[in-house]
Amino acid sequence: MKIVHLLLTHSFAGTERHAIELANAQAARHNVTMILHRRAAEDRPNALAHRLDPRVKQVLVGGWRFFAVRAARQALRALAPDVAHAHLSAGCRVLHGLKGFCLRVATLHIEYKKQQHRDIDALIAIAPWQLAAVPPDQRVHTTQIDNWVQALPAEAGARARLRREHGLVEADYVIGALGRTEASKGLDELVDAFVAADLGAQVRLVIVGQGRHWQALRRRAPPSVVMPGFSARPQDWFACFDAFVSAARSEPFGLVFLEAMAAGLPVLATATQGGQYFQHLIDRPLVPLNDIGALTTALRRLAEQRTPRCGYDLSAFTLTEKVTEVDRFYRRELDLRDKP
Repeated sequence: MKIVHLLLTHSFAGTERHAIELANAQAARHNVTMILHRRAAEDRPNALAHRLDPRVKQVLVGGWRFFAVRAARQALRALAPDVAHAHLSAGCRVLHGLKGFCLRVATLHIEYKKQQHRDIDALIAIAPWQLAAVPPDQRVHTTQIDNWVQALPAEAGARARLRREHGLVEADYVIGALGRTEASKGLDELVDAFVAADLGAQVRLVIVGQGRHWQALRRRAPPSVVMPGFSARPQDWFACFDAFVSAARSEPFGLVFLEAMAAGLPVLATATQGGQYFQHLIDRPLVPLNDIGALTTALRRLAEQRTPRCGYDLSAFTLTEKVTEVDRFYRRELDLRDKP
């Protein structure tokens, strides 16, 4: 099967991880190309192109969004794939107006948006709650496939090294958050709740990630809050943490939950869609959204309990099984497309 993935963002985060891991896995069995924006191939840790398997061919397009979309559409026409799989709004825009050219697929990484997804042939939801917004005529060409997790091992000695580098000692109880510093992640509320909780000098907060609100968050947080920025090896930070917290205002699925659980960390989460989906694994009350008082209380309880690392049953979230489900969905929709 000839597959082209369309991903026109510039920096690495959860959606980019999903698309790249999918393309890399599919390249073992299929002819796979990924169309990326030229900025995604820059020489920086949070770029995208260097993360692709050598078997995945790359096509780079440049310019502002309109020009990048137009160039990507031209590249797609030249590649003539069986399946074109879009990720996020710019990728979907490339596929608009190409009905009948190939099977056009999009993943609902956030939510169904009419202007983004109505023209697409087939949709993949990453969580069941997304299906309700899909129109009935499109729902018959929609499937729900969970995200997956790859349990990457931390570097030997990563816990001690990171603690030493950032002024943390082994006796510190480290509560960690990891993700883009964007408003939807609620990191401002996490900082406020942590300060209000007043947990003592040996309970530390670490926020790993980069984004447009990083500077504002750094100014908001006291100096004792560690903010190392983007990390190319989040598994090392999960080894450094004693607990993981998500204070998100919105989290459609929450790949980071799976990553934290793969590391065996106790999880504290707000009642986002992703938090609700994983509550049976989290096994801890969810914190109401936008409630700093409740988050403060939950942080105090977390620090008091100091739940040790534990094992989670993540057998339902393996990469091999989920990629097989995606391939099966492609073939089903291709078969339906070929029927008169």
